Amino acid sequence: MRLTVLGCAGSFPGPESPCSAYLVEADGFRLLVDFGPGSLSSLQRYAGLHAPDAILLTHLHCDHILDAVSYVVVRRYAPDGPYPALPVYAPGGAPDRLSAAYGDDGTVEDVYQFYALQPGTFPIGPFTVTVDRVNHPVETYGVRLEHDGRSLCYSADTAPCDALLRLAQNADVFLCEASYLDGVDNPPDLHLTGREAAETATKAEVGRLLLTHLVAAWGSEAHTLESAAGAYTGPLEVVRPGASYDI
Repeated sequence: MRLTVLGCAGSFPGPESPCSAYLVEADGFRLLVDFGPGSLSSLQRYAGLHAPDAILLTHLHCDHILDAVSYVVVRRYAPDGPYPALPVYAPGGAPDRLSAAYGDDGTVEDVYQFYALQPGTFPIGPFTVTVDRVNHPVETYGVRLEHDGRSLCYSADTAPCDALLRLAQNADVFLCEASYLDGVDNPPDLHLTGREAAETATKAEVGRLLLTHLVAAWGSEAHTLESAAGAYTGPLEVVRPGASYDI
């Protein structure tokens, strides 16, 4: 598998990154996991406008889905289009949410073929995909992708929870959000700190920890890394747009 980071800013686009979007490739198949604001630009830069073979949206907060709305134009109105409906795996409210955001009083179901997520394991292309509900205010799924004996876990947005620990167990790579700073009074049941992400990584015995979803406007990458390094001794870094990782 190969993971390419298209966007990694938390909550809203940052000065150097779009919001969450990650392209995972295996056997020539490309799965786009989340499609946050600004990431359509990165998709064209690092992969290609029509690269995704399927999309998985972990939850329906705007910072994880809005470029799926812009992508309707690409699929529906391209000079060589319209393109066949693209599979989209997402919480059950996705068709209405994306259609409302597009705003033409119609539907986007000519562009996307929707499959409602629920906890469990299923195939997408060559991947074995396991999802489970994690600790966030809306219906949100952490994701584990497996292929050819290798595994990638993506936290989505979550506070600490047992489901995330199960999904991450012995993963080769753990792509984990670290939105909040340690040592301050953060809202409960919303996001992880760097230390909490690292503690999960240590308990799950993952091979490598990649931190994402930092909020540049009021965070501190140095603080987050220092906090995480105090709780996890394996390979550790904060991801950047355009970074690729072979798994």
